[in-house]
Order: sequence, then C-alpha cells, then structure tokens
Amino acid sequence: METKLNGRSWKFGDDISTDLIAPGRLFHLRTNLPELAKHVLEDADPEFPSKVQKGDFVVGGSNFGLGSSREHAPTIIKIAGVGAVLAKSFARIFYRNGINVGLPLLICDTDQIDEGDELEIDLSTGTINDVTKGIKLTFKPLPEVMIKILQDGGLAAHIKKHGDFNLD
Repeated sequence: METKLNGRSWKFGDDISTDLIAPGRLFHLRTNLPELAKHVLEDADPEFPSKVQKGDFVVGGSNFGLGSSREHAPTIIKIAGVGAVLAKSFARIFYRNGINVGLPLLICDTDQIDEGDELEIDLSTGTINDVTKGIKLTFKPLPEVMIKILQDGGLAAHIKKHGDFNLD
C-alpha cells in the first residue's frame, strides 16, 4: 500500500452502521466475501456498489461503523477497492477491525468534502488535498507502525511477515 492515495469521494452521513455496510439480509454471504462486497453500502446508497472505483474514498460523518462487531464490514469495503474511509469519528470496534484488515481509517473533519470531490491523501503527513475545491484538510498522521501494518495488508499479514511482537 502506498502512503499517498488518490480517488473520488462518496459522501455518507452520520451513524453508518455495520448493517448498512454489510446488509444483514445477506448474512448468508458472509463466507463469500467477494460476493458480499458486491453489495457493500447498498442500503445507504444503492448506486455505490456498482459505481465505486478502485481507490475511491468513503466519507462519513460521526460514529461510522456502529453496531455489531462484524469484521466483514471493513473487509468488504476493502475488497470493493475503497482506498480509505474518512470520518469525524468511528465506532471503536469498527476502527480496530479496519486497521486489522488493512483498511486505512482517517479521523478528520469531513464537512467540507462533498460527493464526487477528487482527493489526494498522504497518510504519513496527515494531509488531504481536495483537488476539486482547492482546499487542504488535515488529520493526525498515522503512526509508522500503523502504516507498516496497512502496507503489509493488515495485522495478521504483518505478524506473519515480521513475527508476533516485532512492530518495527
């Protein structure tokens, strides 16, 4: 994973639940994550699964990922090709699951970002360049260890590559 990401924004509101991300009515697909990813966020925006492109960003409000601790919710966002999720705040378990599966989750003020804005994000410097609007936003830069975990594809892959407690 690169530390510099580029893509288009898909704007969602506050309180996007894991049920909106991974529809509960499709629970039978939980063992076929690529198939479930074809339905990611469709209950929040029916056009999203068919129009999202590799590298695009999901932009939420407060409390993104609330609800059950479905690890497959951030996993199918990643499988769908989303480069990162930006939100004002994340549900705690969703945040941990996202990092664990290698999906960058960035806490920032998302009010100035609109649907369709072209964004350039630098994970190591904590900057978001909204190319569409010509504005710069910031977030707390990700710690080097977190960037390494994301670059390795998630926590399990990182541990497999470096050993149990080697976070260097």
